[in-house]
Amino acid sequence: MNLQEAIKEIRKTEKRKFDQSIDLLINMKGVDLKRDNISVVFAMPHQLKEKKICAFLNTKSDLVKTVTPQEFVGYKDKNALKNLVKDYDAFIGLAPLMPQVATVFGKALGPSGKMPSPQLGIIMQESEAAIKNEMSKISKSIKIRAKEPSIKLSVGKESMSDEDLIKNIETAYNAIVNVLPTKKENVRSVMLKLTMEKPLKVEMK
Repeated sequence: MNLQEAIKEIRKTEKRKFDQSIDLLINMKGVDLKRDNISVVFAMPHQLKEKKICAFLNTKSDLVKTVTPQEFVGYKDKNALKNLVKDYDAFIGLAPLMPQVATVFGKALGPSGKMPSPQLGIIMQESEAAIKNEMSKISKSIKIRAKEPSIKLSVGKESMSDEDLIKNIETAYNAIVNVLPTKKENVRSVMLKLTMEKPLKVEMK
């Protein structure tokens, strides 16, 4: 079934007491994840949720939860570090602080895919405008790094309109396919799934 048909089918399922997420699953073939680095950052047309953001800055900011260099030592404690990374969806880092950030926080931020990077999260100057701009980018952006031959990501909520869902799904699908070594030839199957339901196979254009 095509995308429009799949969304209509999803809407027929039993209504739950919460706004279920709609996930996109892309199963890959002919990809060697040890050799092929499949990672991408892209902006979703329609935001899914408010993201909790934390920043590594020299001075405290009124705009965002801030961890200053003087506080870094407290995160040498494994539990404090683990809780910080778990509590926030994304992190901003001031460029000159990044070597310290990598040393203290890298072992937790790296595996979780939340380490600030030149693509997303690193700011060159500590100004209100730079922080606001990066927070706006992060709120719309999705960061994907494939660790297995199947990529799963949330692309919307049941409460969103069909049109907004389709735009999000197509944007996510195209962004991921674009970074595959042989593009669509590396796609085994594409599925859509509601939180509490079985996946539906979808034919993408």
